[in-house]
Amino acid sequence: MPRLGRYELHAIDAGALRLDGGAMFGVVPKPLWEKSTPADEANRIAMCMRVLLLRGDGRTILVDTGAGDKVSDKMVSIYAFDPPHGRLLSSLASHGIAPEDVTDVIFTHLHFDHAGGAVTRDGDGYRPLFPRARHYVQREHLAWALKPSDRDRASFLPENFQPLSEAGLIDTVDGAVELFPDIHLLPVHGHTFAQQLVRVVGGERPLLFAADLVPMSAHVPAPWIMGYDLQPLVTLREKQQLLAEAARTGEVLIFEHDPFVEAATIEHGERGFVPQRRGTLDEVLSND
Repeated sequence: MPRLGRYELHAIDAGALRLDGGAMFGVVPKPLWEKSTPADEANRIAMCMRVLLLRGDGRTILVDTGAGDKVSDKMVSIYAFDPPHGRLLSSLASHGIAPEDVTDVIFTHLHFDHAGGAVTRDGDGYRPLFPRARHYVQREHLAWALKPSDRDRASFLPENFQPLSEAGLIDTVDGAVELFPDIHLLPVHGHTFAQQLVRVVGGERPLLFAADLVPMSAHVPAPWIMGYDLQPLVTLREKQQLLAEAARTGEVLIFEHDPFVEAATIEHGERGFVPQRRGTLDEVLSND
């Protein structure tokens, strides 16, 4: 099993979805992005919702939770969720983990495909899925999620995080911190305000859960930026900085939304940043 320092690591499948290819690649022309990421008849590309599981130091930690089991029929039609109610619980069960075993949930941000799985239906209402877990989000991001702009309001569904707040399970974080030993939170602001990436250190090479800064391996080239991003020039600068560091240190990036490539190292070549070693998390971490 893959390990990094004190933690056992697993990439967890929380389900699949499809999003508009033009939105996912912004100003990049379709003849370029469709070579590696073909679209369906509705111009949607195949994506996954990949969750990171860390076990060690007496903790069972999830980074993001997918969309969960309560998406509406309308959302299923638009985004082609497969299965419609996710597979986070079954994937965790395959590792012997029940919801009560999870001690901590780190949200990179509160968009529905990242945070929805932390809350489930309970009759006519909702309840936290992981009742013993603390849930961590940047204070600035939570404030934005509670009062988003008209442009990104549809990405924030109150039922995904308000039940956590009402249960007293949300802890806010301010800026870059070492949340737990060897687990660091790195705020970035291009995609949405105060998204937090998760870096794990302690082994020969660090690991970065790249979330929606670099959602798929096709997004490694710095100018390949999503149309969803609120501040694309900020995204560009953040990608250039973090990818340069990854190329220098041999850091492994985990791609949250790439259905075919779990992880990769980064190389800075003549034409910019490109994925170098690609494969499963175990393969890339063990490849010297």
